[in-house]
Amino acid sequence: MGLSSAPPWLREDLVTMAWCWRLSRRDGVVIGLTSHDQDLLWGGLNYRAAPGMRPSALESHDHLDAATMDLEGAIASDAIMERDLDAGRWDGARMQLFVTDWTDAEAAPILMAEGILGGIERRGSRFAAELQGVMRHLDGPVCPATSPSCRAVLGDRACRVNLAPRTHYRKIIAATDQMVTLDVGITAGRMLYGECLWLDGANCGVSSPVAQHSSAAVLHLSLVPPLGLELPARVRLIEGCDKQLSSCRTTFGNAVNFRGEAHLPGNDLLTRYPGG
Repeated sequence: MGLSSAPPWLREDLVTMAWCWRLSRRDGVVIGLTSHDQDLLWGGLNYRAAPGMRPSALESHDHLDAATMDLEGAIASDAIMERDLDAGRWDGARMQLFVTDWTDAEAAPILMAEGILGGIERRGSRFAAELQGVMRHLDGPVCPATSPSCRAVLGDRACRVNLAPRTHYRKIIAATDQMVTLDVGITAGRMLYGECLWLDGANCGVSSPVAQHSSAAVLHLSLVPPLGLELPARVRLIEGCDKQLSSCRTTFGNAVNFRGEAHLPGNDLLTRYPGG
């Protein structure tokens, strides 16, 4: 942006500029942070003073390389808590970075960058996060690779299975390591490869994959919640799928939407010697 196109407040001899970050987590939590030494109210959101926050150098270009930017800042106990970073609640959050005039709440801000937070790295009492721009989508494959198992996620737009009757709300009343006990059981096997989303306590919003479900009231989780358990705890359980054509056909009646090539010859057949 050239100086001639900059707003009047940015052309003053003494510039009253503040960096602002708007962060939107996947669970709907939205916070605002500013490099100013006092809180700022803009667009109905209170931007909390976080003088330790700073972005890395910004660079504009017209090629198609993925645009990234490092964001560094101190962990604030009332904004970006250390336990939330460890629990992964900030992974994949959407961020907008802009500058504004801290003396005028009506001044139009200047958007500098926006994107999705990539890898978040903790450095003692500080953290660093990578901002991934829209160009990151160009790094993906042009078309999906073939696979014998289904590439869709159960219930997404490609799968189209209705998850409402396959979603259950229960309480976990006991836990030993990765084994948890439900207050009301679910038909054994239906939760295999499913998801357990915690709705209570310090782990609220954290999900744990289900690795085994051989007993109606007992689940074996792949990951133990990172912040300890406060029982009883409410959970939302969504049934899973092993991504095989036989399960898609018999369990879900959804073979028409199977996103895989179950009958495609594998490498062992293609490389077999004649007569082998």
